[in-house]
Amino acid sequence: MSAHTALAKQLGVSEALLDALYHIDTHRHLFSERELVALRYAEIVTTSARDVDEALWDQLQAHFDDVQLVEITSVIALFNFFNRFADALRIAPPPPVDGVGNVTGDEKEKE
Repeated sequence: MSAHTALAKQLGVSEALLDALYHIDTHRHLFSERELVALRYAEIVTTSARDVDEALWDQLQAHFDDVQLVEITSVIALFNFFNRFADALRIAPPPPVDGVGNVTGDEKEKE
């Protein structure tokens, strides 16, 4: 997750939104019903894909068409692959960089 968090920060995602994603239950008000369904789906696919039940599938279909569901599932699966690949090979996330590619923060001192 840390690599994805670093990337999200580089792309301008706020610290508040990242915190909300890690604590969805206490920040539900920040997300639409559509986003909450997609986030719940991502969590279940990530932890135990066989637990996607008819009720969740019905909620997904209320908000997304078939093409969107394939795309969402593909993104979830791809990021799960990235996490497992990096964890297995003990690949550290890239250092944070500013808008022009310069290393920032504590990582800069290590150079």
